[in-house]
Amino acid sequence: MKNLKGVALLGQSGGPTSVINASAAGVFLEALNQENITGVYGAVHGVKGILNEEFYDIKKEDIEELKRLKNTPSSAIGSVRYKLKNPKQDPSDYQRILEVFKKYNIRYFFYNGGNDSMDTCNKLSKFFKKSGYECNVMGVPKTIDNDLSVTDHCPGYGSAAKYVATTFMELFHDATVYDTPMVTIVEVMGRNAGWLTAAAMLAKHKNQGPDLIYLPEVAFNTEQFRRDVKEIVKKKGKCIVAVSEGIKNDEGKYIPEVFKELSTDSFGHAQLGGTAQVLVDIVDHALPGVKTRAIEFSLIQRSAAHLASKVDVKEAFEAGRRAVKAAVSGTTDKMIGFQRISSNPYKIKYVKIPLSKVANTEKKVPLEWILPNGKGLTIDYINYALPLIQGDDKAALVDGLPRFAQLNKIRVPKK
Repeated sequence: MKNLKGVALLGQSGGPTSVINASAAGVFLEALNQENITGVYGAVHGVKGILNEEFYDIKKEDIEELKRLKNTPSSAIGSVRYKLKNPKQDPSDYQRILEVFKKYNIRYFFYNGGNDSMDTCNKLSKFFKKSGYECNVMGVPKTIDNDLSVTDHCPGYGSAAKYVATTFMELFHDATVYDTPMVTIVEVMGRNAGWLTAAAMLAKHKNQGPDLIYLPEVAFNTEQFRRDVKEIVKKKGKCIVAVSEGIKNDEGKYIPEVFKELSTDSFGHAQLGGTAQVLVDIVDHALPGVKTRAIEFSLIQRSAAHLASKVDVKEAFEAGRRAVKAAVSGTTDKMIGFQRISSNPYKIKYVKIPLSKVANTEKKVPLEWILPNGKGLTIDYINYALPLIQGDDKAALVDGLPRFAQLNKIRVPKK
């Protein structure tokens, strides 16, 4: 639908990243330059902000602060975990959103998120079309999990992978300094796809990483784990383990779930965490007298903008900018994705992927890249990941501390 004249709205959803705001900067700055876009809004806490008619007026922000979003971590306008129901079962949210869009003449909608967010985009796009309301809907990808289908990789992954690899290298030097036996188990985010934990292989590739790496793509064998840790400690005196929070046993149960019942989030996903501690308890029984330590990277791996990849920042910004240009040109029901042309030299092209191909699907680490018994990953993973972590792009320092964006966050008056 070309030549639509109206407001552009951006929502952010799901877990934050180091570069989700770079995508927001791309959307905002490009939208402000489009003559057919009469207003630029940010939804306060994603789709919930739409339902509650809560928007920030981006036109009232300082341009320099919007530019600083490129190097500001997390979700500047607020994120949310809210999954729209099937409209055939309960159309109330969709009808409410349509009502709000009509009231504020919102003709361009951009949703920045992962699998569930692309599902929201897809459902809204289909509902608008069925209702006869002209609105171009575009997905802007982000997820440190790197598990969106069809696209080669996701904004947010490169920076998070760089953080994981760098931190493992630093940890290697700390955890191997003493002359006493020690086992260090580090838990990295990743529910069903092990892309982020796989980044520990980048450190191992430099001979400064974990001895064992466990991904959720392969069933976790507790007995094999015990044997391998014992063998490494006997040989080296030290053992460092990288483990995805989402590893499961051969019965399909998350490792912490074997010992306790897990609660769920608003998307219905099991709330993970504690995998490293469970494995430390197993090691304590298997190797009495050996010092053990459980470490969870937890939230700090998501928004470590001080280690942001220049490639990641650039691509995240471009994804947002190109989503606006595509929407204004008449594109709808698509997500901006990346098609890799080559890895050395690194070259990609931006592509428009149908939302229906991305929504609620997961791209996992190829099994042929994973070595048996936690030994790590093949060179194929190294060649895939290294180009994504290149370069440095971070906020300027003031008094030795990063100068992040400081938005006015002026609300759009309710109608």
